[in-house]
Amino acid sequence: MRVPLEWLGEYCDPQLDAHELAERLALTGTEVERVEHHGVQALEYFVVGHVLERRKHPDADRLSVCMVDVGRSTPAQIVCGAPNVQAGQTVAVSRPGAIMPDGTRLQKAKLRGQTSDGMILAEDEVGIGSDHGGIMVLPDGLTPGSPLQAVLPIATDVLVLEITPNRPDCLGIYGIAREVHAATGAPLQPPPWATDPGTEGPAEGAEILNEAGPDLCPRFTARIYDDVKLGPSPIWLKARLMAAGQRPISNVVDISNYVMLLTGQPTHAYDLTRVGGHRLTVRRAIAGETAQTLDDQTRTLDGEMVVIDDDQGPTGIAGVMGGARSEVADDTEQILFEAATWNGPNVHRTSLKLGLRSEASTRFEKQLQPEQTLWAQAVASQLMIELCGARLRPGTIDVGGPGPQPPAITLRQARMTSLLGMEISTEKATEILNALDFETAPARDGLQVTPPVFRRADISREPDVIEEVARLYGLDRLPATLPARRSVYGTLTDRQRLIRTVGDALIAQGLHEIVGWSFTGPHATATLRLPADRAVTLANPLSGDLGQLRTTLLTSLLDVARRNRAHGAQSLRLFEMGAVYLRTSDGELPREPQHAGALLRGPLRPPTWRDPSPDAADFFAIKGVLGALLDSLGISWALHPGTQSFLHPGRSARIDVAGRQAGWLGELHPTIASEWELPDKVALFELDLDVLPIPATAVYTDLTSFPEVREDLAVVVAEDTPAAQVLETLERAGAPLLEHAEVFDVYRDPERLGEGRKSLAIRLAFRAADRTLTDQDVARQRQKIAAALEEELGGRVRDSR
Repeated sequence: MRVPLEWLGEYCDPQLDAHELAERLALTGTEVERVEHHGVQALEYFVVGHVLERRKHPDADRLSVCMVDVGRSTPAQIVCGAPNVQAGQTVAVSRPGAIMPDGTRLQKAKLRGQTSDGMILAEDEVGIGSDHGGIMVLPDGLTPGSPLQAVLPIATDVLVLEITPNRPDCLGIYGIAREVHAATGAPLQPPPWATDPGTEGPAEGAEILNEAGPDLCPRFTARIYDDVKLGPSPIWLKARLMAAGQRPISNVVDISNYVMLLTGQPTHAYDLTRVGGHRLTVRRAIAGETAQTLDDQTRTLDGEMVVIDDDQGPTGIAGVMGGARSEVADDTEQILFEAATWNGPNVHRTSLKLGLRSEASTRFEKQLQPEQTLWAQAVASQLMIELCGARLRPGTIDVGGPGPQPPAITLRQARMTSLLGMEISTEKATEILNALDFETAPARDGLQVTPPVFRRADISREPDVIEEVARLYGLDRLPATLPARRSVYGTLTDRQRLIRTVGDALIAQGLHEIVGWSFTGPHATATLRLPADRAVTLANPLSGDLGQLRTTLLTSLLDVARRNRAHGAQSLRLFEMGAVYLRTSDGELPREPQHAGALLRGPLRPPTWRDPSPDAADFFAIKGVLGALLDSLGISWALHPGTQSFLHPGRSARIDVAGRQAGWLGELHPTIASEWELPDKVALFELDLDVLPIPATAVYTDLTSFPEVREDLAVVVAEDTPAAQVLETLERAGAPLLEHAEVFDVYRDPERLGEGRKSLAIRLAFRAADRTLTDQDVARQRQKIAAALEEELGGRVRDSR
């Protein structure tokens, strides 16, 4: 929303410069995006001139050499290319040194050998119109050399506002003037619709039917004008439209735009002679029918949209854009001027579906109120009569009528003090609310407050009224206070606590958390050799490379790793926790399990003079991170050979937790790593957190003072037997005395062990809580272990020879 201060000042002039006013509005909740300057600068160089003489340029057929009185001792010679320049005219002149709207500083120049000491100006050259066909001719009687700013609005500061969806009343100049009045105390002029040349009652000559119902069209008003004289708008009107971001077209169209910008209520002018049957019908569109809009585009409609129809078919899309068939033309003499109220969400949907956004739809989608239609009609009537010489027919077509009166709201002094943390007197609250056009009356414990109709949709509860008081009183003046203590407080669910614990455990392992995109693309899915039918395809993606929702955290981890390596990072320890999205059967929403993924790359520790080439991240390093994580949760887990297509064969595993598959672990396949420009080993894992059981409450046992008995064991098993399976068998057979077992070496020798066999060196630790173990105790456990290995795995215990 662009608010020219020259226009705003007609209704409320706070006597503040643009930046001071912007700050004041921002502190009261009206966001000012920026302050701009519209028009020219260096105003002292723009003056009124009087053309004393005009002669043809000796060397150019289309140029004239003029002698212009600009209030100095000698006339200025100015070369002018306008065809309408004549001696005796009062004109607008810019002298050398003037700064034009595009920032160019005017200088003395020579045009085809003739000196030009300035410019005689057209509308577009000072930003008050778009006409470049000729110079502006000013009224006679103006003093040459007098400031042009006193005659024409050639410069103004403009506030560019970001209006929130709940404040459509601020999408008009007068609505902003009301806010400025409340924020600064500057006097507010009566609303421009206070005087209405129109009358109530039926109007003859046109008929309005509302078949869509009051839900989609709460109110439709129209007035009819005869003897309309179409032509250009006056300079003051063009200047205000230009400063507000609108291009002047003709007086009737400009009046429609001016009324919208002033009141916030969009309007539309129909050429009544082009309205079929002189009848407009508001109805739902028929699916597949088309309408040609004012931008000369043919739009295909659906059954949820609302159209304005005459006897020849759709002539406009309700709340979005009028139709081309009944638009105002050069020969128009009869105007049907419409101001209506539409269903905001329906207009928003229609605008998005058609890809057609207009100044009107921007306002209608925020839900305007029915009363605003007659405000717009009143202003339009004044301007149509004044600027177009139009004759207004008696009566106003009004289908729907005003909306319900907003209910009164009780504002309790105690409640206001409780919410704001300080006391604001009832007198001050009354002053603030009255400035905003609220009606107030004393009540037993505060005030009885009735919102104005233009705040009907925004103000419905006591806290809404308190917010109005607070923002105008000054949010910066409210003290910092703690909320009142309540007996109810938020807690985490067991699942939320598990997820947080996982993150804490990974951070404790030295990993850094990232937050990646939830989007990916078909290329990444194909590169990772993932099934494409599991991915959820987006109907409206940000780009072609982000057309799917991710099915794994792997893509975002690799993207971040590539970016970090490109910036020189050699050692990476990353993890991410978030949702992945898996397609389900047709008609059902996708599943969104929570996953945790980790990535290691590069040296595991910084190089030193003692160890210039430390070990790089590999399968066993990422396994250590996974083990530390799950062990800290007290969750039993196991690894089994994995078959993930994107992992290195023989360096991958499936993660099982409590007998259920919970994820994968391994080194990235080199071919896939090269696609992400990662030349070294990349070790990763991914866990489905929804599969992890909730950890049981930790149970602590006393430390024992009895020593452990350590023994080493060499176990020969088949080459394809995982070490994890050997350890699982050992721990089960050696219980309860076997306290710990770990593999510390692998030996292969086909001659001594046999083809396809390997020997695992395992360190065992035995301990009892109530006594010191004897050799016989340990020997019995060794026998059980040997028997279990032979029976379950076909292995044998190798002697030390």
